[in-house]
Amino acid sequence: MTPYPPSNEPMPTDGPKVIPAATLVIFRNAADGGPPELLMVQRAREMRFAGGAAVFPGGRVDPADRELAAALLPEEPIELAAAHIAAIRETLEETGLMVATHYPVSAAEAAEGRLLLLERGALAPVLDQFGWALAPERLALYAHWCPPWDKGFDTRFFVTDLGTGAVDVTVDATENTRLFWTSAAAALDMAGRGEIAVIFPTRRNLERLARFASHAETLADIERHPVERIHATLETVDGVEWLTIPDGHGYPVLGQPRTSAERG
Repeated sequence: MTPYPPSNEPMPTDGPKVIPAATLVIFRNAADGGPPELLMVQRAREMRFAGGAAVFPGGRVDPADRELAAALLPEEPIELAAAHIAAIRETLEETGLMVATHYPVSAAEAAEGRLLLLERGALAPVLDQFGWALAPERLALYAHWCPPWDKGFDTRFFVTDLGTGAVDVTVDATENTRLFWTSAAAALDMAGRGEIAVIFPTRRNLERLARFASHAETLADIERHPVERIHATLETVDGVEWLTIPDGHGYPVLGQPRTSAERG
């Protein structure tokens, strides 16, 4: 199978027709001093992608994201720049949390900005209205997953840190049904008990994130594993089909039986 190109390059035109997307893993300090907590959203069951599953905030890259990215990040490869913008926009839309700004945004301002975003469908008018200046460099590229099938989401994962986590979040109640903060290990425990469902990429990333005691440790792991596009493949092991990913990207678990894997 022909490998996908590096993460900053577009998909080949003769490959699967995939949808550019971005997702954001948001860290905050746990009040009890335990492992960092991550913000997750539970998708509405009727959604085509990951219906009913717990995922990180995110969604597809829109044309308006690309336009804003070209203006704000002209030196970045456009696919990567647009993914930064999409991750910020989708987080505000889905959770009411405005991240990656040069100055703090209050919960009240973020709520007003979210309403304007839902009305206008683009982040640029919101930035203009409220005078917010983005600091997209606060989002670190953590991983890049792309399924090798048509209409799959070619998703860049970013991480960012809120520190104390003194923030208000509110579910959008359209694509998602609830928000919750949890450590990566606790999320895996909930999935093991059947309290939440997680799709294959989310499970693999939770397993990886569960090894880190801080956002700083996560950034150090990125340094050890430069981001390359990952796609899962099917392998038959002792007559059982497994969904697997290549080794060398920092993931402690490389696969699971296809029958138990929810595809994302």
